[in-house]
Amino acid sequence: MPDSKRVLARFFSVSEQRAIKIVNRILGMDKQQKIDTLNKLLRNFSKRHRSVIGIWERNHKRIAHILQMTDAKEGDISHKDKLLIGAHFTMEYSIEAAAFFNPSIVESPDQTQLKDDEKRVVLSFRAIGEGHVSSIVFRSAVLDSNLDMHVEEVGHHLEKPRVFKSYRYRKSDFIEKLAQLHEMDKEMMGIIQAKLTDTFTYEELRRYVNEIIQENVLNPDSLTLMTQIMWLASSHYDITYSLDTAISERVIFPIVDTEKNGIEDARFVRFTTEKDKVIYYATYTAYDGFTILPKLLSTRDFVHFKIQPINGKIANKGAALFPRKINGKYAMLCRVDGENNYIAFSEDINNWQQDITLLKEPEYPWEFVQLGNCGSPIETDKGWLVLTHGVGAMREYTIGAILLDIDDPTKVIGKLREPLLSPNREEREGYVPNVVYSCGQMVHNEHLIIPYAMSDYASTYATVNMNELLAALMEGGAD
Repeated sequence: MPDSKRVLARFFSVSEQRAIKIVNRILGMDKQQKIDTLNKLLRNFSKRHRSVIGIWERNHKRIAHILQMTDAKEGDISHKDKLLIGAHFTMEYSIEAAAFFNPSIVESPDQTQLKDDEKRVVLSFRAIGEGHVSSIVFRSAVLDSNLDMHVEEVGHHLEKPRVFKSYRYRKSDFIEKLAQLHEMDKEMMGIIQAKLTDTFTYEELRRYVNEIIQENVLNPDSLTLMTQIMWLASSHYDITYSLDTAISERVIFPIVDTEKNGIEDARFVRFTTEKDKVIYYATYTAYDGFTILPKLLSTRDFVHFKIQPINGKIANKGAALFPRKINGKYAMLCRVDGENNYIAFSEDINNWQQDITLLKEPEYPWEFVQLGNCGSPIETDKGWLVLTHGVGAMREYTIGAILLDIDDPTKVIGKLREPLLSPNREEREGYVPNVVYSCGQMVHNEHLIIPYAMSDYASTYATVNMNELLAALMEGGAD
């Protein structure tokens, strides 16, 4: 269920003029007022955050330039003053107060201290707080021999990561993605191509953009394009958390402009490379309030993460990566048109320009409105098991299933003619009524474990016998 007690400390932004007034009011307090106010703040908030003083210090630095616009001199400002200023530019954000839904599940990289037939798992969720801003949060749990899920103790001190923009961009890929987002005339395209080097960093790109603005007379559309260039570049970054945080304390909160209105529906998969190395990938949708941008997150330990945009024609919601390469290529379920299920193949995990095949169109009444996937396929001895979501009358979301050929997953070799999971009386009431939805499943003790959301409000899970499910899929026939 959503828990409003789980709060994250965020920077509180106001206009420059208001910030100047706030700082002047703080500096105008007498010594005892400052001591009393700081003591009260520490008493009320030190137990709610891992290091609230460190948070206040960082937020003070973010508005330190304001001090130059006041009567105070930097040397006259004490450490207590800086903490008070930082505290006034900090706000608590309840990350999951509104909803806690669209879960996925993968086997944890840590399988120590377990009994026979137990498995530790990592669950991811889409959490929504004030302003309908979505973030990715995690839970650690253990599945026992009876398929009961024991969620491990949830940490109380949520932590935002450190962010690094160290990515090196390739000119050809960057311009191709930019052209998908913004129509450019030949003159502007020539200016950009002439300025960019074959590869460049974020800071180098910032310099190139400033030079283009200074060296050319740009119309409003071209100035908007300059903003979009930096918007696109900011979508590449690395993040890392402190090793002493519990996984439930790590929050992937919108950091850059491309995702400032939310990070939606992460589909995690445990991917095995051709050299039998394991890396965890997640596809998700970034939303800035106007444009969606599909992105790829990768990690080996759930401590360090790399985030990059996904380029190509699959720029729609709901991409889900297969857990290994097929015939030497990455494979991904996707939606190109917002209505049907497709499958795409690529030699480059970030670029999906061609080789996209229509996989399945709506066939039954419960999916007449649209089809999508419910996460990455699961490899079985009968084929690739894919859970789908179908939307029917009254915009009711149900979960179905299809089976794809193991060597040629463009072929549907089995399907369910009725939904596997439909919202019952208790599940159909919520933030978005009549919805059951999942972003990833796994197999444990010959059963499919399906974490799913109930009407975009809370989450639970179901279990299905794998042999019975595969038999029903084969009975359903092929396309």
